[in-house]
Order: sequence, then structure tokens, then C-alpha cells
Amino acid sequence: MKGIRLRLTVIFMLVIICTVAILEILLIYIVRQNYYNSLEGSLHNQIKICSDMYSKYYGDTSLQDNVLYNVDTFWNQSNAEVQIIDQDGNIIMDSQGIISSETAGSDIKEALDGKTGSWIGTLNGQKVMTVANPLKSGNQVIGALRFVASLSTVDQDILKTEEIFILIGLLVILIVGTVSVFLANTIVVPLQEITSVAQKMAKGNFQIKSQKKRDDEIGELSDTLNYLADEIVKKEQLKNDFISSVSHELRTPLTSIKGWAITLQNENFQQKEMLSDGLNIIEKESDRLTRMVEDLLDFSKFISARIKLNPEEVNLINLCEHLRKQLTPRAMRENIEFTVEYPETMPNIYADASRLKQLFINILDNAFNFNHPGGYVRFKAEMQSQSFKFTISDSGCGIGADELPKVKEKFYKGKSLPSKNGIGLSICEEIVTLMKGKLEIRSELNRGTDVVIIIPKEEGADA
Repeated sequence: MKGIRLRLTVIFMLVIICTVAILEILLIYIVRQNYYNSLEGSLHNQIKICSDMYSKYYGDTSLQDNVLYNVDTFWNQSNAEVQIIDQDGNIIMDSQGIISSETAGSDIKEALDGKTGSWIGTLNGQKVMTVANPLKSGNQVIGALRFVASLSTVDQDILKTEEIFILIGLLVILIVGTVSVFLANTIVVPLQEITSVAQKMAKGNFQIKSQKKRDDEIGELSDTLNYLADEIVKKEQLKNDFISSVSHELRTPLTSIKGWAITLQNENFQQKEMLSDGLNIIEKESDRLTRMVEDLLDFSKFISARIKLNPEEVNLINLCEHLRKQLTPRAMRENIEFTVEYPETMPNIYADASRLKQLFINILDNAFNFNHPGGYVRFKAEMQSQSFKFTISDSGCGIGADELPKVKEKFYKGKSLPSKNGIGLSICEEIVTLMKGKLEIRSELNRGTDVVIIIPKEEGADA
């Protein structure tokens, strides 16, 4: 979990550092632009006033005369350095008293072209902002008025503001970093608790439960882990009951076989009639053991997904008649009414014939086992638009509402006395699933059971 905590913290920190850095750069850029635009706007307003004053009151006098007699009027209007440039671009007056030949900047050219120009750069070794405006006599440009403002003070103010923003950004990163560790812990700590519970479950302690603290994905994981533990306990109990049931059912025929084998070894019991009865019982109990072993083998194959269907064209009419012939003697012996219904035009089905027969025999066997003398068992086959429907109904003891959802579960053995090893219906369910069908059971206690099997038509079936 240390890895997850570290990764989450690093991700949170990277996100916030990138966000703060972008915001810092944006804010510093905006502040710098605001400072420069404010200074430029102020210079523009001042130089506009001075230029208009020159044109209005001094435009009828030559530029050189105005420099000699009226120059105070210009530099008194601004705190910036004031320069006057003639038509040739030469500086003929500087408010600082220093006449320099350096006139770098595009603002002078724009001013001499009759426009107001501005420029930011280095002048006389100092970073400055300049604004130049044309001086006119009538409609003729006779020179330019230029204001030069140093940016050192402005840059110092900007630098102080940047330092404040950077300190705020570092403080935000520190706070968010602390919060990110806390947020990472809100994810990691519950996962650590769930991992601890899962480790204890892996050692066989399924009574322990994971405590759900929040209704989120981690809470859902906690619920799933608890559900998994409950299902394991339930399946373990079902398996134990299944083993106990199978052991008991295997012991019964084995005891009978052994008993008759010992009896027949005694010379006093070797009469022909006694010998015939004993061998007959041994044969039946052996067949019973064989069926149990076959069920277990089938169950094992289905669980390990080693069963593969061998589909072929199956004549359903012949199959229905085979079921009638096979089970009618048993129905007569047990005094149960057994009927088989199917339409005379019943088409063929493309399926595994042996598994289909096993499916019907298993369910019909249950119908007889849970029935009573005078009752009925009915097998009905129908053709639907896209599927075949088989219904097996009986008037037996039925299944309780609490047991009905569980009867198809593996190893489940019902509470009723005739209930056997708990794998018959689970095998039927697996067969129907392999055939891409559906098996439904409807039942009422003491009123009987209906088993409905829907198997879709497969490619290759006769229409």
C-alpha cells in the first residue's frame, strides 16, 4: 500500500504544481501587462495634451524658436524625460540636458509619419518605455515630441508582486501537499483494512467481516469480499452435506451387496431361489452404484468444462416414444399416471441426443421420486417460433418457496426425505446451458412441480 500512497501523493502534487505554475505564469504576465499598459496610457494622455497645446498655441512659431523660448511648457506637463526631435530625426532638445545621438526605437519614425508611436527597449544603457507624438504646424509635421520613462521602478514593483505570488503559490503547494497525503490515506487505509481481512480469510477465517465505511467503490469492494466469504461458507457447507449424503448413499448399496455376498457363502442359504434373489439384489445395487458414479463423473466433467456436445439431428417423436416405453413400466409399478404429449408434426432438433435424453430422464426421475401413488407425471413437447419447449409436470410433494431458488445449486440437498445427492438438477442446468437454453422450475409445496425447458432451434434442424 506504500506504493499506492506514494503514487497518489505524487500524482496529486504533480497536478497541483502544474496548476499553480500555470496560474503563476498567467498572473505574472497579466500583472506585467497591466503595469506597462497603465504607464503607456499615462504617457499617451500626457503627450497628447502637450502635442495639442503645441499645435494650438505655438504652431505658428518655428520648432527651434519654441525650443529656445517655450520648452518649459512641455516638460512641466510630465515627470518623464522629454525630447524634441526635428524632421530629420535628430534630438534637438532633452529635458535632462543631455543631447544624445542615440534615437533607437520605432516610435520616432511613426511620429514623423503622423502617428503616435510607442517602444520598449534599452536607451543609454537603461530599460525604458518611450511614446512619441507628431508636432504639427497646421497640417504639416515639423517634428516629434517624445516622452521617455524608465522601467526600473515599474520592474521593481512587478518583481515584488511576483515574489508575493510565488510565496502564495509555494504556500498553496504546501497546503495541498498535506491535503493530498490525507486524501491518499482515505483510499489507502480502507484498502489496507480490506487486505488484512482478505489475508485472514485466505487462512480460513470466514467469520471475520470487512467493515464498510463509505458508500463508494471501496465500500462496494468490502461488500463483495463479505459476499464472497458468505458464499464460500455456504458452498463449503453444501459440499460437506453432499459428501455426507453421497457417503451414506454409497454405504447403503455396499452394505447390501456385502451382506448378501456373506449370506450366499453360507451353505445353508444356497438354495436356488435364495441364490437367485441374492444375485438379483446384488445386480440392482451394483447398477445403483454405477449410476451414482456416472453422476459424479458427469458432474466433475461439467464443473471442469470438459464436456463437449456432439450435436446431430434428433427425431423428437422417436425420443418421446422412447421415454414413454422406458418409464411406463415404472409408472404402472408405482401406480402413477404417466403421459407423453407431442404434436404429430413435431420437427427434428439439432442437438446432442444422449445429453438430451439424460436431461429428460433426470427430471422425470425426480418427478417419480417425489410423487405418490395415484399421482401423475406428464411430459409435453411443443414447437415455438424460435425454440422447442418441454414441460414436465407432476403432482408430487413440491418444493418450498425457501428452497426453490437453491435447488439448482451444486451440492444442494433438499430437506425432503426422498432428496438424494444434490447434483442431478445441477447437471441438468449445465446441459441446458451448453445447449444455450433455459431451465425454469415452478413449484408449490404439496401441490406439485412444473419444470420448463426452452432449447433454441439450431442451424441444421428440419423445419
